[in-house]
Amino acid sequence: MEQSLAPAPAEAPVTERRPPARVVGPLAWLRANLFNSWWSTALTLVMGYLLLRWAFAFFGWAVVHAIWTVPLGPNGQPATNVCRVADPAGACWAVIGEKFRFILFGRFPYAEQWRPALAVVLFLALYAVSAMRRFWRMELVLIWVVALAMIGVLMWGGILGLPFVGQDVWGGLPITLILATFGLAFAFPLSVLVALGRRSRTLPAVRVLCVLYVELIRGVPLISLLFMASVMFPLFMPAGLNPDKLVRAQLAFILFAGAYLAEVVRGGLQALPKGQYEAADALGLSYWKKTCLIILPQALRLVIPPLVNTFTGFFKDTSLVLIIGLFDILTTGKIAVSDPVWNGFATEVYLFLAVIYFAFCYAMSKYSRGLERDFARARRR
Repeated sequence: MEQSLAPAPAEAPVTERRPPARVVGPLAWLRANLFNSWWSTALTLVMGYLLLRWAFAFFGWAVVHAIWTVPLGPNGQPATNVCRVADPAGACWAVIGEKFRFILFGRFPYAEQWRPALAVVLFLALYAVSAMRRFWRMELVLIWVVALAMIGVLMWGGILGLPFVGQDVWGGLPITLILATFGLAFAFPLSVLVALGRRSRTLPAVRVLCVLYVELIRGVPLISLLFMASVMFPLFMPAGLNPDKLVRAQLAFILFAGAYLAEVVRGGLQALPKGQYEAADALGLSYWKKTCLIILPQALRLVIPPLVNTFTGFFKDTSLVLIIGLFDILTTGKIAVSDPVWNGFATEVYLFLAVIYFAFCYAMSKYSRGLERDFARARRR
């Protein structure tokens, strides 16, 4: 008896359903982190009230009641009494409009200030190119050499029809970027060599020298290094050879940053599993091939957060060059508010400087987090 094959009933289409809002999403995050108990709820409400109150007060001071420009008085000086009448109800941002060129470029000749401005743009472009991983090739070294040479031509001048400008009138943001950029560019390879030398087992003399260098530099404050570079270093130089104080300060920063970065790199080398060293040896690689191709890439990947922490601290430490007569951006800001005409409006200037420092430090932190995510994703694969 033949059996008829009836067609199977069609399955109902499966529709995707979103999870409940109480499980995932912003509401779930708020409930789990800010309103998960009566104590957390009360604390969240109190902190929210205080933050909103402060935010409204700051907005009123910085925007609503702020003075953006001031007229000129009979003597040709800014009539800052307009701001003094408004203070403390509103900020006097007119001081930034009046002093921003001095804050950013120091005593650089007014008619030539386009040159340090262009140098700052070149620095930012150099940072942006260096952050792109597709440029991480040997050609990047050539890009750095060309960019830094162009910056030197812009700052010094003396060629291509540019008037010569001595380093004694440099100041502001270019000084900060020069010290930080050259300091980190030379201190990082120095730190790698010192970290490798400190872990060396076949060269005990090199290991001892590296240990002495790191412990000596880390045992004294940066101010003392700057003072020694400014006062003591010329005494050990041959007659007639006296490097500029900017060069001496740069050398002190390189030595200081190199010691701290060396310990960070050494921590990454110690955190690497021993099997990686044994696997590299099993491949028959030489010491430098093993170090450059296998050990260092993995070790540096592990210490990205402390490396960036050292970079940001070093960037802010450039403000200490005041003690040897160099005017970084923080020093030019202090000098700007010492003008009797604008005396009393330091808050606005320091907020302006804080925004600049925060922008550079936050950019470094944001980029490092992106690198961490990319490298973590590569390890999961």
